[in-house]
Amino acid sequence: MTKYLLDTNVILRLSNPSDHQHGLVTQAVANLLAREDECYLTAQVLIELWVVATRPIDVNGLGWSTQQTRRIIEQLLERFPVAEEILQIFPTWLNLVAENQIKGKRTHDARLVAIMLTSDISHVLTLNPNDFSSIPGITVVHPWEIIQSSSNA
Repeated sequence: MTKYLLDTNVILRLSNPSDHQHGLVTQAVANLLAREDECYLTAQVLIELWVVATRPIDVNGLGWSTQQTRRIIEQLLERFPVAEEILQIFPTWLNLVAENQIKGKRTHDARLVAIMLTSDISHVLTLNPNDFSSIPGITVVHPWEIIQSSSNA
């Protein structure tokens, strides 16, 4: 059994049936669960979901109401466990960003990796593998890889 963190971009598509990548991420997560892998959320991923979901469509958001967004988050919380936020996350994150010279927006991704490392989650399922490519200690997986490996099995 492998533990996967579901990145925000995966959760956004999973939660939005009108997204053109909804089927891709839905099938990938279903395949992971069918082979008894575990899929995790983090508070940070859910916060990022809130930001995008409630942002207006004309500024690259989904334009959802706060009520709809809360309902979606509650459904996700019923379906997936949330990795625990422990004190060790911050020093792990600080070491990651300093040692790997991570700057700007990528520091958010480094925090997800810090959560993974402190929660014994080895893999991240993401549509943007490059966001995690230079951060050691984890395995980065695109949803297509899950679908392809399942069809080859």
